[in-house]
Amino acid sequence: MTTNSTPTSSQPWLHQKGAVIQEFGTVKQFPVALSFEARMYSSQRLNKVLADTQILYGLYKKHHWSMRGATFYQLHLLLDKHAGEQLELVDALAERVQTLGGVAVGDPRHVAEITSIPRPPDGVEEVPAMLSRLLEAHETILTDAHQAAARTAELGDDGTNDLLVSQVIRTGELQAWFLAEHLVDTPLVRV
Repeated sequence: MTTNSTPTSSQPWLHQKGAVIQEFGTVKQFPVALSFEARMYSSQRLNKVLADTQILYGLYKKHHWSMRGATFYQLHLLLDKHAGEQLELVDALAERVQTLGGVAVGDPRHVAEITSIPRPPDGVEEVPAMLSRLLEAHETILTDAHQAAARTAELGDDGTNDLLVSQVIRTGELQAWFLAEHLVDTPLVRV
């Protein structure tokens, strides 16, 4: 029993508003032994890759749900596996931006403003078109990641370079290979 005459309450503080304490596109000083220039460049490039990767994740889920045809089961499972791997990349990219003192793009509406991956139709496309759309998105991300990796290496940002090369690029190349092989016409061999 409390002797205080003020009642206690576990009521949550609802409808809170707050001031923005760090603007998007800025980096605060963190003791990570990297220059402001390196941290700013890496944060900007990572946010671009992050936005595109979030869109690629969404495309994988859309196509996973919309898969049709004779290879439905195999592709349904493959696209879900790839989506999960892309979601892991989203988290790794966002955490790297934050580690550099930046602000990771997270709101889907902001992501849509930043991405360069074209919006798909709202309906369901034919399977080859869905797979081609995923391949094109991969190539967009891979092109950007290769360019950013080269520059981050020049700037001495080994952590960002490693993330781009060992996770983004390697995962993207492997996934693109798996998708592309589903678009190959295999000739019928007659014995």
